[in-house]
Amino acid sequence: MLSKFNLNAARSVARGANMLRPSAYSRQFSAAATLRSDAIFVHRDTPENNPSIPFEFDSKSKEEAKKILAKYPPQYKKAAMIPLLHLAQKQSGWTSLSVMNYIAKFLEVPPMRVYEVATFYTMFNRNPVGKYFLQVCTTTPCQLCGASKIVEAIENHLGIKAGETTSDKLFTLVEVECAGACINAPVISVNDDYFEDLTPEATVKLLNDLKAGNPVTRGPVSGRKNCEPRGGQTSLTTPPPGPGFMVRNDL
Repeated sequence: MLSKFNLNAARSVARGANMLRPSAYSRQFSAAATLRSDAIFVHRDTPENNPSIPFEFDSKSKEEAKKILAKYPPQYKKAAMIPLLHLAQKQSGWTSLSVMNYIAKFLEVPPMRVYEVATFYTMFNRNPVGKYFLQVCTTTPCQLCGASKIVEAIENHLGIKAGETTSDKLFTLVEVECAGACINAPVISVNDDYFEDLTPEATVKLLNDLKAGNPVTRGPVSGRKNCEPRGGQTSLTTPPPGPGFMVRNDL
């Protein structure tokens, strides 16, 4: 009787193990490889990024911060967090832990509220970047117009890869998604300025001018004005009609 009980128990355990074992015929939800972000959202103190490094708005930024806060009711001033973080990054060049803590104190909110925002939006640089922050759009329209050649030209000329900074701290190169200038592709954002209709040769010239401190003209480098057709206008070529056009006289 005891041996029969032990045999049944063993069979039950075996059946349970088989149910837990992955089946060769089991359906998987996804066959794609797991991709992990290259960004670390947990802060690690470093010599250049730790809470002991002081930061505060300079006199110019303080005046600008007052203008920003004036747009919001006093009880909702925390809504100014994003423009104030942008202002702080514009002053310091990047969004360090000290910058986040300062903004939290400035808005009288818990620091975690600022951390949540700064780690969510990729436009806040949580690591130091060069004086000229090169963001090359590599989304489909720009790729079709030669964005990969622009990236290659920059990497070869500066001796860095995407995600790296030159040894002289002048240039940082990254690839971004959709700069919103598809009609002027390919395009590079240098800090807050767009340079469009680029070619590898025009890109190298732009880098040399920036390095030399020469004045540069933002916008299309092809000579066209803004988003106008390269071959000139094909519509809206006559003066617009005045008031009353196509309206009945008795109205």
